[in-house]
Amino acid sequence: MIDRRRLMLSAAGVGLAATLPAAAFAQTPSEADARLDALLSGWFYDDLERRPTQATSLGLDKGERAHLAGELGDLSLEAARSDRDRAAVRWAQLKDWPTDGLSDASKVSLAVARFQAESAAIEASLPVLGSPYVVAQNTGSYFQVPDFMANQHRLETPADAEAFLSRLKAFAVNVDQENARIRADAGEGVMLPAVIMDKTLTQLRALRDMPAADMAMIQTLTRKTGEKDITGDWFNRAAVIVDEQVKPALGRQIELFESQRPSASEDVGVWRFPNGEALYNLGLRRSTTTTYTGAEIHEIGLKQVASIQAEIAAILQTLGMTEGTVGERVNALGKDPQHLFPNTEEGKVALIAALNEMVAAVTPRLPDVFSTLPKAPVEIRRVPPSIEIGAPGGYYQAASLDGSRPGAYYINLRDTANRPKWSLPTLTYHEAVPGHHFQISVAREAGSLPIYRRTGGFSAYSEGWALYSERVAADDLNMYEGDPLGRIGYLQAYLFRAVRLVVDTGLHDKRWSRQRAIDYMIAEAATPANAAQSEVDRYVVWPGQACSYKLGQTVIEDIRRKVEARGGFDIKAFHDKVLLNGAVPLSVLEAQFA
Repeated sequence: MIDRRRLMLSAAGVGLAATLPAAAFAQTPSEADARLDALLSGWFYDDLERRPTQATSLGLDKGERAHLAGELGDLSLEAARSDRDRAAVRWAQLKDWPTDGLSDASKVSLAVARFQAESAAIEASLPVLGSPYVVAQNTGSYFQVPDFMANQHRLETPADAEAFLSRLKAFAVNVDQENARIRADAGEGVMLPAVIMDKTLTQLRALRDMPAADMAMIQTLTRKTGEKDITGDWFNRAAVIVDEQVKPALGRQIELFESQRPSASEDVGVWRFPNGEALYNLGLRRSTTTTYTGAEIHEIGLKQVASIQAEIAAILQTLGMTEGTVGERVNALGKDPQHLFPNTEEGKVALIAALNEMVAAVTPRLPDVFSTLPKAPVEIRRVPPSIEIGAPGGYYQAASLDGSRPGAYYINLRDTANRPKWSLPTLTYHEAVPGHHFQISVAREAGSLPIYRRTGGFSAYSEGWALYSERVAADDLNMYEGDPLGRIGYLQAYLFRAVRLVVDTGLHDKRWSRQRAIDYMIAEAATPANAAQSEVDRYVVWPGQACSYKLGQTVIEDIRRKVEARGGFDIKAFHDKVLLNGAVPLSVLEAQFA
């Protein structure tokens, strides 16, 4: 069970959350509501001007914001410092915002905005600009822009194609801007650890050395302009920009990291930095929306690991697998060739086909437990091979607000041995339906919510929901009926997230080495060695984020148990109440069911 007191993040948040009734969105807006909405709407559209890629992702780079379609945003030191000043001003404006006359719906919006503004103000008080890294093996322009250009930039008209070329030029500018911030952070004692720097350099070199014709974003430009009959010498113009501007910028970033490499630390936790404890506390606060300390989360994780392992052991016993630890026995299952797709291009195509079959199988069952279903479709795609070594095992890209682009579930197929067949269903339920795609699409399609609430997100809520949705598929929809291996896959996914609590806090609070963290994941979560390395490296550069999954799921499960105990439980009504208010901090979610 989660201690409710740990969910209450600030006096302002507690005061608002405690007043929220069950039906928070059924009141006529007041004058006070209009004032708050004007403020928060203004902030939302102001932020879009500085985040053009978000405008494109949402489908809002049109009309009066069409200029954003050719921009990537300003990543300069000056812009980062301006963001800090803005964060301080916003928090000062919002922390004492009056609640008199606000409807219950607006009180939720205020509680959400206060949490976000206070977190940004805390971050603004810290000396580093990257929280803690600007560029790493899974973040930075070199990692994000090519995939964004290939999969999200719109190519329907000649203007869209010109905007594509404009963004290619901006790509080079952004890389140089990142370099200035990397140097500034190094001046504060913050640099990538050695092992992460090596992995980042490997990917940077791979992109720099790749011919323009082989880049997915350039291939997309050529293919889509051809399909839409957009005449022009698009490939050659783009290739010139890549060769003369983007690749030299990537080369400068490579040289910067190469110059830092001799000074890079073998230690990986943020504890090694000045203000390292504050950095980690901020990461935990942002990701879990709680005030749990690293030590407390570590103990929660250890207890949950033991409990889930006992459940898995009971199933393994029914299969006649009684020798060795749970991790050893599940690892043995995972290495059995009959449970693996071949690590070939044909095998990877077959794996993607199997995932599509899983989505097709669960979708007709969703109305059994949900009354509100998303309209947006979801596509299953392979993580681009050029970023596989740094990318997570799976992730979701949301559909646009206007319905012009579907949601996308990406799976990393660097090595199919990382994904035994019996582990794939629960990953699919997590990333697609009824997980991320379902939750995010339902929120974005909830017309009663203001746009800043429909598009907002909190890791503890969204990841907590996605993990909870794995349970819905397993227990409410009986997707593993007669399939003990599938059930093991489901439980191992829960075990994996519980292990994350231990490993993330181990790295950043307990001062574990990277190898100790990897060994723990392999032994306790039955994670394949190369997958464990990738996962641990992800926790190294995103301190706190890995804790959001299991803590968020635990809170949602606790809420459900309390509601069920009151009698007359209606699962569809429960899910509507969780989903239709959009993403919120856990304290606000709990208060809605008080």
